[in-house]
Amino acid sequence: MSELPRAQELTLVVEEAGTRVSALLLVPERPRFLYVLGHGAGAGMRHSFMEGVAEVLAVRDIATFRYQFPYMEEAGGAGGAEGAGRMGGWVRRRPDPPKILEATVRAAVAGAREALPDLPMIAGGKSMGGRMTSQAQSREPLRGVEGLVFLGFPLHAPKKPDDKRAAHLFDVKIPMLFLQGTRDTLADLRLLTPICDRLGARATIHIVEGGDHSFKVLKRSGRTDEEVMEELTEAVTNWADGVLR
Repeated sequence: MSELPRAQELTLVVEEAGTRVSALLLVPERPRFLYVLGHGAGAGMRHSFMEGVAEVLAVRDIATFRYQFPYMEEAGGAGGAEGAGRMGGWVRRRPDPPKILEATVRAAVAGAREALPDLPMIAGGKSMGGRMTSQAQSREPLRGVEGLVFLGFPLHAPKKPDDKRAAHLFDVKIPMLFLQGTRDTLADLRLLTPICDRLGARATIHIVEGGDHSFKVLKRSGRTDEEVMEELTEAVTNWADGVLR
């Protein structure tokens, strides 16, 4: 991987929560568009998966704006395995109420737009970060956001298939990309694929063969984490090139 610029550390004000959260802006030399990227429920913006996505996208000339949700900022959750209860000295806390999570998404989008006002912008993120972005978008369009990208949409609780969490997606009027693994226990593809079909031209689904909710594949697949990351970022880039004006 070629040498990348250092991520710029920023601070966002989330007025609804009466607090500030951290953000990281990574901008390659010639950025083509900007991806506002929220983290999952169990790990923060510095988790290895989030770092990896940002770095490989930067190689593809895509800027990223990562940010913390308030509960993770207060827990000191700079890293750790997603879903861990206690890891590396930090204690996992429950996610903030949806109202606060969605307000944080809006603050992040506004901060990203202010930082790079001339770049086309997409938003979304890993698991919960993606779902909170789509919920915010369904209530009131996020200014400047032209598409949503979900890195593992959490359709239901682990091994408890249900599609209620998808209801709000039908109120989202911009293009959406779902990247999903075939072993994802939070998104039964027998439920998610028909939902995408019903969403019509707004929805695109990219299936990662053998991937779990974190896009980890079994060793017997013969694929490496790096190869899967390349697949994910290529899918994001190709899709965005087709939908951004």
